[in-house]
Amino acid sequence: MAALPGPVVFTNGVFDVLHRGHVTYLANARAQGGSLVVALNTDASARRLGKGPDRPLNAEQDRAVVMAALESVSLVTWFDEDTPVQLLSELKPQVYVKGGDYDMRKLAETALVEGYGGRALAIPFVDGYSTTNLVQRIRSAG
Repeated sequence: MAALPGPVVFTNGVFDVLHRGHVTYLANARAQGGSLVVALNTDASARRLGKGPDRPLNAEQDRAVVMAALESVSLVTWFDEDTPVQLLSELKPQVYVKGGDYDMRKLAETALVEGYGGRALAIPFVDGYSTTNLVQRIRSAG
C-alpha cells in the first residue's frame, strides 16, 4: 500500500455480481484520490449481512480476481469481520468512501478515519442497479 499514489481511497463491500452501478461507483471512488483500495467481505462476512442463504453467489477469491481486473482498482484485499474498522485502523487511507445509501455520520469507520485526519464521504449510487434485484430477475426468468 505504501507504493500506491496518494491520496489513497478505500472502499469496501461484497461486490458479488458486478454491474454498471458497481463500476460507476468504483470509478467515482477512484476519482477521489490517486489510487483505490477495495476491501471485500469474505464469504463468511458476506453471509452475515443477511442478503440470502446462498449469497454471495461468487466466492471471495473469484470476486477478488474480477475486482482486481478493473482499471479503477489499485489493490484488493478482504476482511472477515462485520465491518472493516480493524483493516482501516491498520491501513489508514486518506479517504474512506461508501455508497450513498449509508449515513456516514453513523459509521464507526467515519469516526476512525476522521480521527486520524482523513475524510469520509458517500458517493451516490446509480439508480436502478442492485445485485439483489438482478439476482431476483435472473431467478424469475429461469
